[in-house]
Amino acid sequence: MAESLDLETPPPAAGAQPYRVLARKYRPQSFKALIGQDAMVQTLANAIRRDRIAHAFLLTGVRGVGKTSTARLIAKALNCVGPDGQGGPTIDPCGVCEPCRAIAEGRHIDVIEMDAASHTGIDDVREIIEASRYAAVSARYKIYIVDEVHMLSKAAFNGLLKTLEEPPAHVKFLFATTEVNKVPVTVLSRCQRFDLRRIPATLLAEHFARVVEAEGAQAEPEALALIARAAEGSARDGLSILDQAIAHADLAGGGVSADAVREMLGLSDRSAVRDLLGLVLAGDAPGALAALRRQYDLGVDPLGVIRALLEAVHGVTQVKVGAPDDMAQPAEERGAYRDWADKLSFPLLHRLWQLFLKGHEEVQRAALPIETAEMALLRAIHASTLPDPGELARRLASGTMPAPAAVAPVPPPAPPSPADRVPSEFAGVLALLDELNKLELLVRLKRGASLVSYAPPEIVLSGARPLSTDTLTELAAVLREATGMPWKIAVADAPGAPTMFEAEQDAVQARHDAARAHPIVAAAFEAFPEAELIDPKPAKRSIT
Repeated sequence: MAESLDLETPPPAAGAQPYRVLARKYRPQSFKALIGQDAMVQTLANAIRRDRIAHAFLLTGVRGVGKTSTARLIAKALNCVGPDGQGGPTIDPCGVCEPCRAIAEGRHIDVIEMDAASHTGIDDVREIIEASRYAAVSARYKIYIVDEVHMLSKAAFNGLLKTLEEPPAHVKFLFATTEVNKVPVTVLSRCQRFDLRRIPATLLAEHFARVVEAEGAQAEPEALALIARAAEGSARDGLSILDQAIAHADLAGGGVSADAVREMLGLSDRSAVRDLLGLVLAGDAPGALAALRRQYDLGVDPLGVIRALLEAVHGVTQVKVGAPDDMAQPAEERGAYRDWADKLSFPLLHRLWQLFLKGHEEVQRAALPIETAEMALLRAIHASTLPDPGELARRLASGTMPAPAAVAPVPPPAPPSPADRVPSEFAGVLALLDELNKLELLVRLKRGASLVSYAPPEIVLSGARPLSTDTLTELAAVLREATGMPWKIAVADAPGAPTMFEAEQDAVQARHDAARAHPIVAAAFEAFPEAELIDPKPAKRSIT
């Protein structure tokens, strides 16, 4: 499980062996050596003990977390016969019987590995289907390990479905993929799925320490922590970086140091990043730009500097919310984060995060990365000197904000000369449309225009009664032509007056109510309950 980091490398064959890279040399040879995947190992162990072994497994996760290694371990677990040759399936394969050794060395005839990236067609799948009909030659199960299964063609997936759903009892399928979203749901539904997690940096650092010790090398803990962070949860990526770091250290005549790893990976020195963040928070623009240029001259990628600043802001925020200390960080870094956490507010930290994140995106796609990084720093410096909105409100409420300097009032612009036909109120606009025979536009405005304000040549209508853009544009054009002056028709998020149609309906209802209140009309309604009040038809045409 995760507590055990026993490397358990397979015994080397007799004779001189060529050098094997660490990522291959230290592949886990048992589930105990598989780090960071406790939940999956527990599930498999229970399934094997209860004889509830699925006929197909799908292993998914980012690169280097152990998908193919896990598939080989499952193959060993299912085919192990024990040292005496009498054992059955077990979560702890012995590693010494012939099936275990043959599978570890990749030569077992009944464990077939296929790379779907180079065998994508239906013909490749047909070979699997035909071969699966025959019993295993020497093993308990015939096992097919298909790596990067999402690369299979649609026809290949379809050809595999029937066999995958009802395989022979002696056949097991083990699929591995980094892009599970590309695997058809018809395949997913026929497999038992395991999502392998990214391996935590602390476990990776411990694992790398064991590897360094096994290799007879030396490495600083901080160097291993840097490698673990750079691996981003991938054991294979981390071992490849460690391999390079050990080779670099050998050439330098010493152990793997943190400074050497930073130089090798092009990482910004963490103390330099803290100094840079301090300059940003102090509002020292010249100092911050000079510090950034020093990092750039040393070969540090500007994108790496912005990323390191993001990590620093995140680290300070973690401390401020009370998260436990990251022991992989140097003591002086933890102390600096605690100091900043005491001084900086959450709004400022969130603002810095957003600014650096935006800067990271800009630098990533910029034609001039260092110049873009400098502009991102200047933007953050400017923002860091501004009070957050809450503090600004408190200052205004307490009267501690400095009074603005007296400014001479600017005279309003001279109002435009009104034309003869400029209506004095909005109802006049509707009357003008009626006069101009713009009846369709008039009907739309009478039913939908809710007036907020009318100050020629500007009309503000309520957005609560949305009118189409074409209606507003047409109204402005008609008024401009009729009055000889440009009009601005705006929409505001504010309640407005009733529409002209609603006002007319209210007036009608008021007249009816007043009429019903008259004694004669009331008596008429008592005598004729089914009677109703109607208005006389208007003399001019109705446009409602």
